[in-house]
Amino acid sequence: MNGPSAMGRILIIEDEVNILEALSFILSREGWDVRGHGKGDGALEAVARVAPDLVILDMMLPGVPGLQVLRSLRDARDTVDLPVLMLTARGQDKDRDVALATGANAFLTKPFSNAEVLEMVAKLMPKGVPVRAAPEA
Repeated sequence: MNGPSAMGRILIIEDEVNILEALSFILSREGWDVRGHGKGDGALEAVARVAPDLVILDMMLPGVPGLQVLRSLRDARDTVDLPVLMLTARGQDKDRDVALATGANAFLTKPFSNAEVLEMVAKLMPKGVPVRAAPEA
């Protein structure tokens, strides 16, 4: 890990700048060390560089799609167990099912609430990484 982080490090891979900025704000305000990457191209390199405790991954990314990034994370020894929260604007059951079958640990459909994100992050953080309790909904 690159330096100490009391709350753990989150990498957000999201091409929509407004969503990336909103998630970064919400999570960093809660004490998380948040980093961002805006496209599928280079996502695996960003994971290697950032060494996150959790990845929030958009399903539809330019260049390399989110599902392909997820497959690569699950195929690599160092990231096979890395928690991944998949985001998508596509809310069909089949999209959720494919993401979970591919290896996502959880799935959120856009738009989502701040409370949903914080609750999901708290649930997905690996044991041993300090987390704050998610706020009551």
